[in-house]
Amino acid sequence: MPVHTVLCFGATPGCGNVALVIEEGPATPEARQAFARAQPHPACVFLDAGPGPAWVADYYYPHARSPLCLHATLGAAQVLFARAGDAAPDIVLATAMRGQALRLSRQGEDFFVALQPQDVPAVALDAALAAWLLGQPGLMLAGAPVLASVGSPKLLIEVPERATLHALRPPLERIFDWGRAHGVNGCYVVCRIGEESYEGRNFNHLDPAMEDRATGVAAGALSAHLGRAITLHQGGALGAPCLIRTRLEKGEILVGGRAELVPGN
Repeated sequence: MPVHTVLCFGATPGCGNVALVIEEGPATPEARQAFARAQPHPACVFLDAGPGPAWVADYYYPHARSPLCLHATLGAAQVLFARAGDAAPDIVLATAMRGQALRLSRQGEDFFVALQPQDVPAVALDAALAAWLLGQPGLMLAGAPVLASVGSPKLLIEVPERATLHALRPPLERIFDWGRAHGVNGCYVVCRIGEESYEGRNFNHLDPAMEDRATGVAAGALSAHLGRAITLHQGGALGAPCLIRTRLEKGEILVGGRAELVPGN
């Protein structure tokens, strides 16, 4: 089966969050989960031929299947547009778990995924919950925690300083268990670093070494919550600086950035 390794959302060439894009992969969710679990990378997307012009995208982290992973979607866009050619029209994907339609476009060196805000679970939120999830009693926040989603709900927590963001070492199993119980895919912690610029970290994986270098669904969720375009930095402290850009166009949220096929794939 063809397996493509793609660096997604890299701030510069040779950087990014790694996604594996798999074609003609195993048919069952159990076999796909076993494949993802055996990989040293944070996300896999299995591409299947869908009805009509659409492809079906099925997302897996090493520890769980996911309804949506945008950095893996960006990887799929790189593979599909490379095959279709630079002049290809937009490409449509449908997600395997929820049938969400994703429109992929290419603009210069960047790829974009068009999405719409999605409903979120009804969950009681406050600063004490955020502090407990992050293992930081008395944690000072820059605003109330909120849930937002463009297809994979995130708990958004804003802290006032970069130093606080970088120092976080939360109890990941606690976040995972709480998220599984409430239908939320992890915590995304941000701090504001400019007028429309943020830096963030995603806490979703159970293994600290698998922390995301870039989390597109969180960028989309944050942009949906704020109601404006943003630039989001992530992964610099992990040795893989990433840059995610969002735009709002005609009721859609476009999430995009670079996607680079690793040579030899």
